[in-house]
Amino acid sequence: MSVKKFTARRLIATTSIAALAASVALVGGANSASAATAKPVTGGTLFFYTHSEQFSNLDPQRIYTGRDIALLGSYLMRTLVSYKPVPGKDGASLVADMATNTGVPSNKAKTWKFTLRPGVAWEDGKPVTCADVKYGWSRTFATDVYVEGPAYPIAWLDIPKAADGSSAYKGPYKKTGQALFDKAINCSKDNRTITFNLARTVPDFNYYLTYLAGGPVPQAKDTGDKYDLRPMASGPYMIKKYVINDEMILVRNPNWKKSSDPIRTPYPDDIVVKFGMDEDLRDQLDMDDEIPNGINLDGLQPTNNVAFFENAKYKNRRMNNYDPYTSYLAANNSAGHLDCLDVRKAVFFAFDNQSLINLSGGTTYYGEMGDSPVKPVIGMDYAPTKGNIHDPNFKIGGNPEYAKTLLEKAKTSCPEAYDRATNPAKGLKYYRADTATNKKAAVLVEAALKKAGFVIETVYKPAGTYNANLETYKNETDFLSSGWGADWANASTVIPELWGEGCCNYTKNQKTPEYAAFIKKVNLALVELDRKKQAKMWQELAQYGMDQYWYIRTVFGKSQQTWGSKVGGVYYWEPQGSFGFGQLYIKQ
Repeated sequence: MSVKKFTARRLIATTSIAALAASVALVGGANSASAATAKPVTGGTLFFYTHSEQFSNLDPQRIYTGRDIALLGSYLMRTLVSYKPVPGKDGASLVADMATNTGVPSNKAKTWKFTLRPGVAWEDGKPVTCADVKYGWSRTFATDVYVEGPAYPIAWLDIPKAADGSSAYKGPYKKTGQALFDKAINCSKDNRTITFNLARTVPDFNYYLTYLAGGPVPQAKDTGDKYDLRPMASGPYMIKKYVINDEMILVRNPNWKKSSDPIRTPYPDDIVVKFGMDEDLRDQLDMDDEIPNGINLDGLQPTNNVAFFENAKYKNRRMNNYDPYTSYLAANNSAGHLDCLDVRKAVFFAFDNQSLINLSGGTTYYGEMGDSPVKPVIGMDYAPTKGNIHDPNFKIGGNPEYAKTLLEKAKTSCPEAYDRATNPAKGLKYYRADTATNKKAAVLVEAALKKAGFVIETVYKPAGTYNANLETYKNETDFLSSGWGADWANASTVIPELWGEGCCNYTKNQKTPEYAAFIKKVNLALVELDRKKQAKMWQELAQYGMDQYWYIRTVFGKSQQTWGSKVGGVYYWEPQGSFGFGQLYIKQ
């Protein structure tokens, strides 16, 4: 799953802390200094605040980040299958949600069947049906509209390919190939049982159904691109208000029934998300506990981590965990950009990682340098790669002298790429989300690369929509920042997605014989049933990609979460890398 740092540029620095806290009280915030209760209680307003000007997406087929899946899936939307809402490793186990069980496979796991629970309803009182789930899946195939979400349905369903390699089915709006889609997914006569017919064996198919993208959308309510602003609710809350650069208000869904939902516990009366908060103000609110019924959705600025996490008075309002994500710099390997291996390597060795670690307050908060997009938490699919951070020339603080030798080599091996990277009239472009922290980091990055002889310009893009626009940005920039977490514990949800023909390949690899051979090996690994053999294949593919420096650097990250003193039920939901939102309550 993609990782998105939700930061934006709408500043409200002129707003006083006291005034903002008062505004929270007006919407029912629990600001009184009453005694805390250990037992969950119902009532009050749960308040979230973020620097972002909006959620990147509310359309379920576009949502692909752990935090948003966790938050929106806890309050607004339901799926056939979910992760168990508990802390620790048990939180990664599957439980039935809208379905009566976690799925019935057959035909060597090429066929999967699910039956909907009775009583599951939309906010307008109409039942959620098999047809709604099927229609939700159909929207993923409208790739001209839904470019951000996971593409597993396109890869998995037993639907022929068109001449250009794309699916012969073009989604519900064009209806091209509709009969093919109807054969791949069909509904029972009572409209409660859905059957998925896959082109290949997928033993872990039901893990995908934890994603909101695998959930239902009522066709009659589909407003196309506008659905992203007002999706229908099937969860315990529904949208009362959503104004970008302002706020979202969720209120109880009168047609949600606890009897049909075994996993959600909606304690707050309503939920308010405040967007566009100045980062300094946001952090000060945390420090002073000015919104005790509030939660910081972003985490603190790295420069404030030490002050908060090493002060004992905040010990009950903080978490610091290894998250499921690997952050990376994706190189644009297409012609006219970073299409030269020697130049990509020079960028890597010039990079001053230590300064970025220091900016975050040290490895305690930053995490550690990674050696591939596959993170050790995946398990057997990870193996240390050779080269990159294990190269004797690698220095955590940068090695500009060695980078210069690689650039000198590039004069001969790829003179045009060398000229683009070093010519003051040209130079490299580096895209970042527009946040205060990123601006501080960019100064350090630019200084390190300039020492090695690079010409570089950092281009800042609106943070709230940064990740939603990566498909566009990858064509414009030389390298960009992003991140990824395994969708579940198999590198099949990492390497094919990031370097292959999946959802989020931002490297723009050229159509060379070498890359074609790589893709062939990826496709062989995807269908390998011997798990140990498959793991070895993923390890070898990870090594190849890092040998090519498709990712200039990777980081095995950590994340910090903070909240107010009157928020109870807090825990870290491991598979989502975020709060377990569904159990939060306001202490009375």
